[in-house]
Amino acid sequence: MDDMLKDFVVEAMDLAVNVEEHLLRLERDPDNKETLNAVFRSFHTIKGGAGFMGLPALVAACHLTENLFDALRTGAAPVTPIAIEAALQASGFVADQLTELANGAAPESLPAMPEELEHILTNAIEGKGMDAPAPAAAVVAEAAVAVAEVAEVAVAAPAAAVATAGADGLDWEGMYNAVVPEASRVAAAPLSAAAAAPAVVAAAPAAPAAAAKPAAKAWDGAERREERPEVRHAAPVKEDSIRVDAVKLDALLEVAGESVQAANQAAVLLERLLQFKFEGQAATLMATLAETLERASRYSTELQRATLATRMQPVGRLFQKFPRLVRELAKDLGKDVELTIEGAETEVDRVVVDSLYDPLVHMLRNSLDHGVESPEARLAAGKPAKSYISLKAWQEANSVMIVLQDDGKGMDPVFLRSKAQQKGLISENAQLSNDECFQLVFLPGFSTKEVASSVSGRGVGMDVVKTAVEKNRGAIHIESMLGKGTKFAIRLPIELSIVPTMLVSTSGAALALPMAVVQRVVELPETFMEVGGAPVLKDQGRPLPVRSLAGALGYESCSERVGIVVAAPQPYILAVEAVDGTADLVIKPMTAITVEGITGTARSAEGELVLVVGLSFLMDGCRGSVRMAA
Repeated sequence: MDDMLKDFVVEAMDLAVNVEEHLLRLERDPDNKETLNAVFRSFHTIKGGAGFMGLPALVAACHLTENLFDALRTGAAPVTPIAIEAALQASGFVADQLTELANGAAPESLPAMPEELEHILTNAIEGKGMDAPAPAAAVVAEAAVAVAEVAEVAVAAPAAAVATAGADGLDWEGMYNAVVPEASRVAAAPLSAAAAAPAVVAAAPAAPAAAAKPAAKAWDGAERREERPEVRHAAPVKEDSIRVDAVKLDALLEVAGESVQAANQAAVLLERLLQFKFEGQAATLMATLAETLERASRYSTELQRATLATRMQPVGRLFQKFPRLVRELAKDLGKDVELTIEGAETEVDRVVVDSLYDPLVHMLRNSLDHGVESPEARLAAGKPAKSYISLKAWQEANSVMIVLQDDGKGMDPVFLRSKAQQKGLISENAQLSNDECFQLVFLPGFSTKEVASSVSGRGVGMDVVKTAVEKNRGAIHIESMLGKGTKFAIRLPIELSIVPTMLVSTSGAALALPMAVVQRVVELPETFMEVGGAPVLKDQGRPLPVRSLAGALGYESCSERVGIVVAAPQPYILAVEAVDGTADLVIKPMTAITVEGITGTARSAEGELVLVVGLSFLMDGCRGSVRMAA
């Protein structure tokens, strides 16, 4: 894909996503003129770029939709459900074509506009309630002529391009002759019958509106310049942003992280050198070296912070894709559902935003199919017929919280445990708490449906969710109450490469715990109280279970006399041998091998290899999976 086509695809995809959001808003508020104009402008902009790039199917679809919204925004026709549905289908077709281009498809290999789409757009145009609507064949012919005209403008010489009269009745030859030297002017030529036909067809829908307006004064070019002299002297628009390949940003962030790591190691070495006594010129050199290293460390930290900021993106870029998904799926399932979104401005690492789409789609589909009830069932249960799903995001310490909640029927832990036993996912004698029963939905192959449908039932959706969240060093937790609804809470690091950690050691191993779950450090006694045979320690008046980090990771037992209070859904105290401080570490993911509980590696300021304990592992109480609990 060449650079020009790539830029068009990126910008057009942003417009296409905004179009869907505007259409769904227009469905709720048909009288919103600002939204009507926004949709019209988006289709018009995409059509212009598509014509320049030689994409006739996109031009035809955008042109028909543009005609429809021109009538809607001028009041020549009312906003009807068929108009919204037609525009949504056109938007979907445009998005599909752009996606294929983004995936490397050649422009000439793209499919033509489907007949079904032409049909529904034509019906929407003909259903404006006019006295003499244009026939379907004429509307389609108009779109075809528009494709030819835009393509001709893209490849023809300037003189030949301006010699083609527009469908709006303007004197294009006069305008061209008014702004070029006399030697370059062209002679006016009468329009051919083929070129004049689109003007007649295009003028037909707008005839009632045009009849109420006086005839416009002819434009001769010179008069326009005298009336609006500011246009001639307008300064060029200043570019306030540029597009940068994400791979380059990733490479820059890695270099920035390594520079910070090197500066920290240099600071440690300098601190050790300063323990020796230096005199004369050596002392002066050491003082200068200390000042230089301090400045280098400060600049490398600023570089790291600025680079991180370039990778941060609002989650609204992801959330804005979901209202239409919920609308279409609720319609297919016969349910009345409204999706509310909060915190779309919350920023998170670009990699996290890109990787969360599939998990959130699975969670939304799960809530729609399993969670919320049909209107009849909700009325029978004393609930409003309309159900609500909320999607919220906010920052919490060094993490981002994303919560998806519905007001449906909730999850039955007894039923979940029974289903898992029937499928052989847990043993018949497994004793699980309610929270552990909720975690069963993340097991591969688990499903509460007997027959798979187009929405769910194959036992892979929620497994994909947990895998994707943990891949981004996050954790997911479920809360549910029968008859009240279900809440999925995802905790993710704000950015992935550099993580604030607490450095600890146990059984001779250097480990790092994400600060996102560390509440405080406590001293452990020689002996503990026991509840059910497990050690327990009172912390701020509440009894918390004590778990050994060495035992959870399979290390040799050792004397662990320092405890870390972990802020998990079920808080507990993690016993370690020693706490060695805190550090912002550059995390390298483990790709060659998989170790239970370990999510990556890093280098400490002293250059020592540190193993990073997974956030999900800590949030789950140092248990790898429910299967182990069975």
